[in-house]
Amino acid sequence: MSVPPSRIRLKLQRAAFALDVDLELPGQGITVLFGVSGSGKTSLLRCVAGLERTPDARVAIAGETWQDDATGIYLPTWQRPLGYVFQEASLFEHLTVRGNLQFGLQRAKDADSSALNAAIDLLGIAALLERKTSQLSGGERQRVAIARALATQPRLLLLDEPLAALDHARRQDILPWLERLRDELKIPMLYVTHSSDEVARLADTLVVLDAGQVKACGPVAEVLARLDIPVVLGDDAGALLSARIEERDERWQLARLAFNGGSLWVRDTGLPLGRQVRVRVLARDVSIALDPPSQTSIQNVLPCVVQAIGPDTHASQTLIQLQCGQSVLLARVTARAVDALQLKPGMQVWAQVKSVALVE
Repeated sequence: MSVPPSRIRLKLQRAAFALDVDLELPGQGITVLFGVSGSGKTSLLRCVAGLERTPDARVAIAGETWQDDATGIYLPTWQRPLGYVFQEASLFEHLTVRGNLQFGLQRAKDADSSALNAAIDLLGIAALLERKTSQLSGGERQRVAIARALATQPRLLLLDEPLAALDHARRQDILPWLERLRDELKIPMLYVTHSSDEVARLADTLVVLDAGQVKACGPVAEVLARLDIPVVLGDDAGALLSARIEERDERWQLARLAFNGGSLWVRDTGLPLGRQVRVRVLARDVSIALDPPSQTSIQNVLPCVVQAIGPDTHASQTLIQLQCGQSVLLARVTARAVDALQLKPGMQVWAQVKSVALVE
């Protein structure tokens, strides 16, 4: 059964910017709100939660209207069926993990212990239930906080930079659990971050915010491949591909990933054949040749067509959008190289991919 899309229309005046958004988002999956600090991400989340009252707003989540000033509908925060996960887990230190989860369940309307049990299984915290929260790592605390939010059976899950307070190792611990939420939950999630790694790994839909304004919104791969917003990602500009593990070269410990436009060899991480994966190719790792390269150490060479040429964040650099089958790559080359190769839209070229990253 398809889930109705969500509609979020908001205006909120801040000291540094005016939040002004009008979004229609999928009824499930993770929508990432991305932008630099102060771009309006958390303000948007607070408005959706009803923590900020905004005039002339409409918030309808998966077909259920929470706020519509045109018709006088306004649900206060406590009546909105949502779960909210903050940067800090905000657990009760005097309670065990089980006590924290049960406290959240007691406050839920139509409390259902089966929902809590499902959240415990989904986030793998059954072994933590009798621990004091002071005995948990940062990643474990966040998993408990997410389970507590899910126990209320929300129609929407809001996550405000849930990994920001964690070090790199703890982030890597919790990311697979967030991926599992994305893949198994059928509720929409709004996820705030300014980490391009989290965008590439988690996002289904990407909303780019700048000074309270929406600069781009759409499927994550499409938005990341655009040339008109590279300044947002800077050095992390690049493409995101959906691929399948097609072949394994046991002698050289490599795996071949097939995508809609060719294939790429990457380090074999042991994932099974047939597994669908996301692949991140940064623009700085792609160079361009006019003829098929020979006698080169670069193993991944793909025929492409130049789609567009745009400026980069520095005048010496240029971003090239390349069509590779039905997929899109970005290449960062110098403006001098563009002139020397006389690159123009429509030209057949060869993309040399120096590095590929599996992001899940």
